[in-house]
Amino acid sequence: MSTPQTPRPGATLDVDHSDPDYRTWLKEAVRRVQADANRSADTHLLRFPLPEKWGIDLYLKDESTHPTGSLKHRLARSLFLYGLCNGWIRPGRPVIEASSGSTAVSEAYFAKLIGVPFIAVMPRTTSAEKIRLIEFHGGRCHFVDDSRKMYEESARLAVETGGHYMDQFTYAERATDWRGNNNIAESVFRQLELERFPEPTWIVATAGTGGTSATIARYVHYMQYDTRICVADPENSCFFEGWTTGDPDVTCDCGSRIEGIGRPRMEPSFVPGAIDRMMKVPDAASVAAVRALEQAIGRKAGGSTGTGLWSALKIIAEMVAEGSRGSVVTLLCDPGDRYLDKYYSGTWLKEQGLDIAPYAAAIDALLATGVWAAPQR
Repeated sequence: MSTPQTPRPGATLDVDHSDPDYRTWLKEAVRRVQADANRSADTHLLRFPLPEKWGIDLYLKDESTHPTGSLKHRLARSLFLYGLCNGWIRPGRPVIEASSGSTAVSEAYFAKLIGVPFIAVMPRTTSAEKIRLIEFHGGRCHFVDDSRKMYEESARLAVETGGHYMDQFTYAERATDWRGNNNIAESVFRQLELERFPEPTWIVATAGTGGTSATIARYVHYMQYDTRICVADPENSCFFEGWTTGDPDVTCDCGSRIEGIGRPRMEPSFVPGAIDRMMKVPDAASVAAVRALEQAIGRKAGGSTGTGLWSALKIIAEMVAEGSRGSVVTLLCDPGDRYLDKYYSGTWLKEQGLDIAPYAAAIDALLATGVWAAPQR
């Protein structure tokens, strides 16, 4: 550290905090994070089978194929580069994150990659498999009983340890380069170039931080596409209410059952003005949709994928009714093997009071007839 200087009249004050050892560490840390991206191939764009006569194609961007198995791998990489380049992440000091699971798994991976400790602050109800994965990557889990306390507890731990609170809910929308640089939106449009409908009519996203929907919407506007953006929100989440009422201070009293999406407050990274449409999706519909996905393509996915898929199918039903042709894209956010004790468990569904049968019947009827019928509960 430089010693304080006594100012003299007319003198130029000059303080140099250069730290060659830190800059050497920083360059190596950034190289390692960028090398991870260089090693990683792009994720697949899968087709969901629809009747050919509809003239509509449904795609799922399969983010489960990232090294840490979820859409949040992109976010974690961006957040680490943002934190490193801002000088916030320092050698030997922990990175702390408030996360319901998948972001923490990915951030634990990158923390281990650059050799810093990682602490995940999460609800006690987080799935056992996500906890195992965080610990597998060298992270430590710090539990709270009330998901609304995650933010302040993360900030407290950062002060206590001298670490950095990553705060995905604030920085997700600004850490990602929404103009391109192989972000998720640019990747989708590049992969659609040779399809019969290369410019999708709709892209459906779900909101945890709001960063993904902000990135996709901004990219679409920047590139002057006609694609519209729909955000699907689960029960026990405030994004839909905040968007429809224009009230950024709206809150709710309990946490989302659909891990990875849905928040008890409007997060700073959610950009309401960029979004064309929102849907509020019952949790039972989300679960029914991921089970329908498994029947259609043989892949299990997490509940957030079901939330987006349900909304995409509703949009497709509208297009069929209108006689419109085109394509719709949604996301396969993470693999279902993280949730075998939840969304694929009859016991869990019964404990939660969720009856997925009417929603499963509605999906079956749509795929058979092209008609969207409101589930009969």
